[in-house]
Amino acid sequence: MGQPHPDFPGVYLFDHPLIQHKLGYLRETTTGHRPFRALMAQIAGLMVFEATRTLPVRDIEIDTPLERARVKRLAAKITVVPVLRAGLGMATGVLEVMPEAREGHLGLARDEKTLQPIVYLKKLPRDLDAGPVLLVDPMLATGGSAVEAIRILREAGAADLRFLCIVASPEGIMRIRAADPAITVYAAAVDRCLSEKGYILPGLGDAGDRLYGTASH
Repeated sequence: MGQPHPDFPGVYLFDHPLIQHKLGYLRETTTGHRPFRALMAQIAGLMVFEATRTLPVRDIEIDTPLERARVKRLAAKITVVPVLRAGLGMATGVLEVMPEAREGHLGLARDEKTLQPIVYLKKLPRDLDAGPVLLVDPMLATGGSAVEAIRILREAGAADLRFLCIVASPEGIMRIRAADPAITVYAAAVDRCLSEKGYILPGLGDAGDRLYGTASH
């Protein structure tokens, strides 16, 4: 389902027909905020199957209605961290599939003068080193916010860190891999390039505005 990208080490690309079908509608300008929100959650829920393939498990014994049996349980605490606000759209789909996961939050805004990310919210579990951490953000454009989010999570103790996005740019991938070569990236698409203003082309527009119906027309 997730295939290693031929040009970018550490990047896994999803070519599953359902994901690509839904991504096509997500890109379309006529898709309103309600279906956009549902599509993003559905894509994230499908992606998380592959992104969690290597989660550690342990064997335990339980009682079925007929006899004792050995079954699998997750062996570590899983934490999902969306980058606000657009990341919440992906977190919904991930937590639908994996409701036992904890959820942290990172709020990042861009300083319009320096163009650098500013942290306005950081609510994380204290023991991020207790298991894998899934950082989710629909768009990996310039990579500035992602690099800052990764730095914060590493400093907070995240050792097994995986980044999930819907659409990535080559420039963004190269930037975060240069900043943290150990990061694993999962994406539904790696698009052509960034525009002069830093938007992904062809992209899908401003994910936050499209999720919540705040886009200007």
